[in-house]
Order: sequence, then structure tokens, then C-alpha cells
Amino acid sequence: MPGLLQRLRGRKGDDTTAKPQSENELYATRLARRQAFTGLVARILPFIRFALYVVGYAWMILIPFQDLSRRTWVDENALQPAQVTTYWSWDDVHAADNYLAEIEGLYARNATNIEKAGYIEEQFISLGLNAGVQPYKLTSSVGTSAQSTLGANAYGVYPVPRASGAEAIVISASWVSRTDEGAGTPNMRGVATVLALARYLTRYSLWAKDLIFVVNDGHVDGMHAWLNAYHGIEQSNLQTKPLKHVSGVIWTALCIDYPGHSFSHLGIFYEGLNGRLPNQDLMNSVVRIAGSNGVPTILYDNIESSASYAVPSWLGDLPVFGKWTKHWLFKNYLFRASNVKRHVQYEGLNRGSGVHGLFHKFRIDAITLFGVPAMGPHGFLSLGQVIESSLRTMNNLLERLHASFFFYILTSVTTFVNFGGYLASAILVSVSMIFGGLRLWVVAGWRRAMMVRVIPDENDKKETEPRSKWPTAIPVTVWRKRDRPVIQVLAIMLVTHVIGYLVFLLITAPFFFRKTPALSGLSTRLAFLPLLALHPFTRQYLTAIPAPSYHPKKSAPQAPLHLILKAFNLYISSIVISITSVLNFSLAAALAVLLGVPLTLTGPTARPLRYLLVLAVSPMGLLAIASHVVGEQEVVRVLTRTVWEWQVLGAWFLPFACVVYLPLTLQGLLVCMMPRE
Repeated sequence: MPGLLQRLRGRKGDDTTAKPQSENELYATRLARRQAFTGLVARILPFIRFALYVVGYAWMILIPFQDLSRRTWVDENALQPAQVTTYWSWDDVHAADNYLAEIEGLYARNATNIEKAGYIEEQFISLGLNAGVQPYKLTSSVGTSAQSTLGANAYGVYPVPRASGAEAIVISASWVSRTDEGAGTPNMRGVATVLALARYLTRYSLWAKDLIFVVNDGHVDGMHAWLNAYHGIEQSNLQTKPLKHVSGVIWTALCIDYPGHSFSHLGIFYEGLNGRLPNQDLMNSVVRIAGSNGVPTILYDNIESSASYAVPSWLGDLPVFGKWTKHWLFKNYLFRASNVKRHVQYEGLNRGSGVHGLFHKFRIDAITLFGVPAMGPHGFLSLGQVIESSLRTMNNLLERLHASFFFYILTSVTTFVNFGGYLASAILVSVSMIFGGLRLWVVAGWRRAMMVRVIPDENDKKETEPRSKWPTAIPVTVWRKRDRPVIQVLAIMLVTHVIGYLVFLLITAPFFFRKTPALSGLSTRLAFLPLLALHPFTRQYLTAIPAPSYHPKKSAPQAPLHLILKAFNLYISSIVISITSVLNFSLAAALAVLLGVPLTLTGPTARPLRYLLVLAVSPMGLLAIASHVVGEQEVVRVLTRTVWEWQVLGAWFLPFACVVYLPLTLQGLLVCMMPRE
């Protein structure tokens, strides 16, 4: 055993031959090892950070790659999708056609919202449902000339005879389709489908959950008013009355969007407000049910054979890369990347992709079934069979959906990337940023200085005798400690966040969109207030804040202000990306792409490139770039919709952009404008 221990320790001979080290020698050895390790880390840290950036961004690019995806499956055994015989027939299709003819008559005579809701209520009452009409009024600082939205929802509750009414399923359709993001296309066939389903489903007594049929006004505003009233939530800018008829806890919901004469594919929309997603079992069940009925399903309205995924001509003409553009793997990657891009747009903007997105904040799993308009071959018959089988599947649930994933990215309707497959990409970028902040913190606290160490001649023993030679002078590098102006930097950061909050109040103020009807030069007006913080007088005032001294007797030099501000800026940015990646990965990935490299390259320099880079990724720069690319009116439309979604629906993107993202970019701009030393 002693010989084995010696070999493991790498020693030769007996322990008696080794000289024991004193305690001081052990401490000196440990200190030398620590200094050597610290020096090694300091030398390779830039390469580590560069590698983290490269791997993180490359991982994001590879997320749509086929080999990183997994096939979907149904986790909940109680669902049993596509295991029932459906009875939806041509008689029910004829009923849907009759409802459609009456609805077209309402549109032909320009019926009001109240008249349309009254018609739906009459149909529900004639079918024996507990029906009602819910008028509502939503107000905001943007929208129509009166800054208010008036509407009326119609709903009907079918209390099933074989259950206690503790749980319910919602089948809904909005009067306005989600085509062109709710631009105004009527959803007449979707409403007719709901009425036909109410007529058909209430004839059977097999239901274990109450059925609630809702036809909401507008696109998302009507369903928002109905859900708030159903759950008893009061909102200051929403005026409505309590619902006359309610049921139990809603577990699942299907939203029907059928704007065309017929459809070729059934699109699945699933994103909710503020990055919420439904349980994946709901979508997987509907996809399998549609496949068993011969209905092809796709994500959103992206058809794989569409010409929109064609490679640009200049890219295909490249001598080497052009061959790869014709390969099926590359085309498959483009198709999956288009799905991921669409998902990032919805989730990153904290915006739901349809009416179903409003259900998620109440812990209700919901999706939208969108009939992609085409000349065929599917219509009321196929849609009714898919919905009936899906409702029968939901009816089997004994508890809420919980077995499958809640965090995922669908690359196609049958493949997905799970939580662990994409999270690390944003985390690697945030780790690189926090490494940079820690390095700057160390650099700011210490300063290298040169000293001359004098070694006297050993032969000069007597001072009275003349020296045989001059003493030896050796240059020595020493590190001197510097004070870090933390309080001063925290004051500057606080001012930037106050500026961001003022911008948020300005944008949401009622007069902001009312003063200029044409809304011309909007991006210039938005950029005016944040740029005041970068005025030389403002910057000089902020940097002149005295730093408190905790050692009045010591006169230690002070570290440059820009080092501490940049370090804290990287700290906060890294923390925001790391936390957001768990809640809303699309938003975290966008932050990592926009802030990672620009904030790392910030620094006081005479070259304007760094300043322009940070300015380009700031809200002011993004607005200016978007105004030149898509036009001022499109920017105004997106901004007004963002404000409306915050004030009415409670989407978090606007306050996040103003109070979190804008201050981080302002701090980076201040770093670029500060003196070097």
C-alpha cells in the first residue's frame, strides 16, 4: 500500500528521503501555483470569450438543422388521439353552408356588431344553449379617432348532463381572421363552423366536460374582453358587464380560422402572449388526428413547396456555394429556418400568433386551426371531422396537460428542438459577456507600474571605503491598487433607466399619437429624448459626480470611469440574457445578437465605428434603419400596435424595450464618448 501511494503521488524512493516542507514554503508554493494559474487564465481569456461567442452564435444558426430536431410524440396516455369514430357528415356540412349564407347576408347589409352578436345568440338559444351577448369597450392612447374599441361577443354554454360542470372546453371563432395579422379579412366560414358544431355536438351525451362556444368580435380584443369577464378580472380601460352564464375551469381551447372558400392545408398557430406556449401534447394530438383524416398540417401558413424559399440568384451563382444551394438538405434547412424565424418574431415581440394566445395566461392550452386558403380539396367536412376527433381526445383528459413539453421550438409540424437543445446558445454568449465584465473589474482595480530595485554590492561592507562598483539596478513590475468609482457609475446607470422610463411614459401618453395625425418623422421624435442623455453637457454633468472616499487619509488613484461603467453594463446585459433565456428564449437570443458584440467592443476611442455600431443596435438606430427599409408608415403601424398590445392585452415588449434595452444601449454610448484616462 505505501508503494502504491508513492506511485500515485508521483514520488520515487522512500518517504524518508523526501525533505519535509515548512509551512511558509507550502504557502509560497500555493501562491506560486495560484499566480501561474491566474496568469494563464488572463492570457487565454480573450480566446475563451471569442470561442464562446463563435460557438453561441453558430449554435443559434444551427437550431433549424434537421439533425438537432426530434420527432414529436404524445406523452399523455389518456388522450388516445385518432382512436374514435367520427360522425360528422354531409348533413352537418349542409347546415354549415346554411349558416354561412345567413352570415354573408349580415355582411351584405352592413350589420352592426350588436346585430351580428344578436344573431349568434339567437342561434345558440334555438339549439338549447345558455347563451348571452357581452358588449364591451376598450380604450387606449392609440387606435381609432376616438381611441376606443366597441364590440359585442356572443357565447353559448352547453352544460353536459353526465358531468358536474367543473371543467370545460372552449370552441371559438373571431369575426376577423388572422390573415395579414388581423388586418380585417372576415372569418365567415370559421363562425359558420362554430354554429354547425354547436348544432352537432350537443346532440350527444358522451361529453365529460362542458362545451363553451364563443364568437368574439374583432380579432383579439373581443376574446380578451370575454376571458377577463369569465375569470372576473377587472381592467381599468375595459368596460364590460359580468357574463350571465359561466361554466367550470377551462382546460383546453380550439380557435377556428377559416377565411377562404376551401383550404389545402391546416395551419397550426400556437404562440401566446409574453412567450407562453401550450403543452405540446395538444398540437401533437391534433396533427395526428388531421393526418388520420387525410388533412395535411403545417406550421403557420408555410407550405414547404412554396416558391418563397427559393435561394437568391446571386447566391446560387457562386462557384462553390452555389452547388450546395441546390441540395435538398439546404432547402430543408431554409424551410425549417423560416418556421423558426416566424416563431422568433412572435415570441420575441411577446406577441401571440392568434386569438388562442390570450388563453395561455390563464393556464389554458389553446391553439388556432387555420385553413390555408386554396381552391381545394378540403372544406367543412374535413375540418369538422378533425375538430370533432380533437374534442373527443380532449374529453378523455382526467387532469390538465402536463406530461409533455412547455418549452420548445417547432422546426416543422412533426419535429421540434427541446429546451436543452437551444438554451445553451444564448447562455454561452451571456457567459462571454460576464467574463468580459469581470476582467474589466480586475483591470480597473489595479494598475501596472515600473519600479527600480537597487541591489547593493556585497563586497561593499564598510561605508567609509570607496565602492568597488555601482549597485545593481533592476526594473521591477509592481501592481498598485486603484479606487473604483462604483457609486458614480451606479448614479449614471440609474439616470439612463430613468430616461428609459420617461421615454416609455412619452410613447404611452395620449397626446403622443394625437398631436400629429400624419405621424411623419416619428422615429426622429422618438430618438430625441434618449439622445439628450448623450449631450456633452449632460455627459459632463454625470461624469462630474464626486466619488465618495472611504479612506480620506490615503490618496489612491481612481480607476477610469468608463472601465467600471462598461463592466457593469456587461454584467447587467449578461444577467438579463440569462434570465430571459429561461422565460422567453427568442427575446434572449435577439438580445444576445444585438448586444453581445457591440457592447463588448465599446470603449473610449477617437474612431466613430464603435459608437456607430452601438447606435445602430439601439432603439433609435433600429427605428431609423426600419424607416428606411420598410417605410415610416410601417414603423408607425408596428409601434402603435405594440403600444396597443401593452395597454390592452398586457404584452411586456414595450416596457422591456424602454426600461431595460434602451438604458443598456445608452450606457454603451456613454462609454464610447468618455475620455480614455
